[in-house]
Amino acid sequence: MKHNFKELIVWQKARAVVKQIYLLTKNFPADERFGLTQQIRRAAVSVPSNIAEGAGRGTNVDFSHFLDIAYGSACEVETQLYVALDLEFISQQEFDVVNNMLQDVQKLICNFQKSLQK
Repeated sequence: MKHNFKELIVWQKARAVVKQIYLLTKNFPADERFGLTQQIRRAAVSVPSNIAEGAGRGTNVDFSHFLDIAYGSACEVETQLYVALDLEFISQQEFDVVNNMLQDVQKLICNFQKSLQK
């Protein structure tokens, strides 16, 4: 069964995380443009992209597979946020805001996967 990804709350919230990541990384040091900045942006974009790709697949099994990938990318973003915090590229407050959004997306992915398996 195909889903309209634009109607999925998880996809909408994942897009919001991408926007926050782009806003945060604008302030990263210039010498990180091809390092952490690029890596965290790619991982963040991967989350809603994989949700959308999975939604366009024909079966719930396929969709669940792409949700697995999206979840993995969300974990990658979380790790990179910790690195940015450790390197003092972002403040604790900035970290908390984006990480809370990301945790919400991760929970939604898990819950959505469970609903697909029923």
